[in-house]
Amino acid sequence: MNFEETLQKLVDLAAIYGIKIVLALVIFIVGRWIAKSLSRLTEKTMVKRHVDLALQHFISSIVYYGLLVFVLIAALSQVGIQTASLIAVVGAAGLAIGLALQGSLANFAAGFLILMFRPFKIGDYIEAAGTSGTVEKIMIFTTELLTPDNKKVIIPNGAVTSSNIVNYSAKDTRRVDLVIGISYGDDIDKAKSVLREVVLADQRVLPEPAVNIAVSQLADSSVNIIVRPWVATGDYWGVYWDLTEAIKKRLDQEGISIPFPQRDVHLHQAT
Repeated sequence: MNFEETLQKLVDLAAIYGIKIVLALVIFIVGRWIAKSLSRLTEKTMVKRHVDLALQHFISSIVYYGLLVFVLIAALSQVGIQTASLIAVVGAAGLAIGLALQGSLANFAAGFLILMFRPFKIGDYIEAAGTSGTVEKIMIFTTELLTPDNKKVIIPNGAVTSSNIVNYSAKDTRRVDLVIGISYGDDIDKAKSVLREVVLADQRVLPEPAVNIAVSQLADSSVNIIVRPWVATGDYWGVYWDLTEAIKKRLDQEGISIPFPQRDVHLHQAT
C-alpha cells in the first residue's frame, strides 16, 4: 500500500468518525443542557409547592444525574461503542456495590422516605431509636438530634424508620398528666377543689379542653387524684414543673397531706 492510498484511508476514516465524534459531542452538550434545565425546573416546581429544602436538592440531583447517564449512553452509541455490554458491566458493578453497601442503601432509602412523608421536620422534638431530642438536620443517610442536655446524637435513618417515632411537636396542644396522692383521712372534695384552683390560676392552662380532676386509684397508702390540664405544646414542661411545685405548697397550706411509703417495724424481745 503506497502513501497516497494510506492517506486516502486516513482521510476517509477521519470523515466517517469525525462526523460521529462531532455528533456525539453535540448530543452530550445538548443533552447536558437539557438535563440541567429539567433539574432546575424540577427544583423550581418544588419551591413553589414548599417542599422541604433537603428534598429539593436531593430530587433535583437525581433528575440531573439520571438524565446525564442516558445522555452519555446515547453519545457513546453514536461513536460506535457497544453500549449493551457497557450497561451490563455497569449493572453488575452496581449489584456488587449494592450488596457491599446494603446497610448504607437501607439508610438511603429510609432517608428518602423521611423526606417524602415527613413524619417530623427540623425543629420538632421527637423520640426515635431510643433517643429523644430536637431535630437539627435531616440528611440522606442520617438524622441529627440535639438532646436537652446539649448533646448531638446522629442516628442512621434505617434505625429511625424501623422503630416507633414519637413526635411531641406535631400538635399544637398537649395534655399534662399529674398524679397527686392524698391521705385516706383527708377530704377528697376539698382536695379536688384546691387542685382545680391551683391549675386554673396558671394562665398557660387552656380553657378547652376542660381540665380533668378525678380520683383514679385507691392505692396502698394514698388516694390518687389525676390532674390533667391542656396546654400549648411549647408550655408543656414549664406548666408541668410549676404546677407540681404550686400544688405541693398549696396542699401544705390547706393542711392536706401527701403520704409517702413508710414501714412500721415491731421489735419483740426473745426470752
